[in-house]
Amino acid sequence: MATSGHQGDVMRWDDLSEQPCSMARSLAVLGDRWTLLILRDCFLRIRRFEDFQASLGIARRVLTERLDKLVGEGVLARVPYQQRPLRHDYRLTDKGRDLYPVILSLVHWGDRYYDDGRGPPMLHRHLACGHDFRSVLTCSECGEELRPQDVQPHPGPGLEKPARKPARRSA
Repeated sequence: MATSGHQGDVMRWDDLSEQPCSMARSLAVLGDRWTLLILRDCFLRIRRFEDFQASLGIARRVLTERLDKLVGEGVLARVPYQQRPLRHDYRLTDKGRDLYPVILSLVHWGDRYYDDGRGPPMLHRHLACGHDFRSVLTCSECGEELRPQDVQPHPGPGLEKPARKPARRSA
C-alpha cells in the first residue's frame, strides 16, 4: 500500500493533500503526518519496519525516530520475531489501541471534507452487523450522538483548585 506519488520516492509534506488517503489529507491540515500515519498503518495490521517504510515512503531515520518515540510512550510495544539477526514487530499496546476512535474520526473527517467528490478511498465494515459505517461520537451514558452545541464542559476532579484564603476573623 504505497502512499507516495512514485514507488520508492519519499513523501514530501506538500504531497500529503494530494494522496488518496483520508488520513494523509487530514494530517496535512491537523499535524504530524508521520506519527499518525504510522498509527493508521498499525490499525491496518502493518507491524514490521520494512512494511511501514514501503507503505509510507518514509526515510529510515525518521521512521526509526517515530517508532522509538511511540515505543517510549507505551503506544507501541517492540516484540522480537526473529533472533538472528534480531528483528522486531511493532504492536499496539492497550494505550495504542485506545487511539482507534481518534484515528477513525480523523479518517472519516477526511472522507467528508477531502475526498475531492470521489467518495472515501477506504470503507470500514462492522464485522458484528456486516454494515459499512461512519464514526459517530456518542454519550457513554444515554447513547445519543454528541454535537458541540449539546455539550457543556465543566471542571472535573483533576482541575487544580485555587488555594483557599484563610477566613478573616473580626476583632
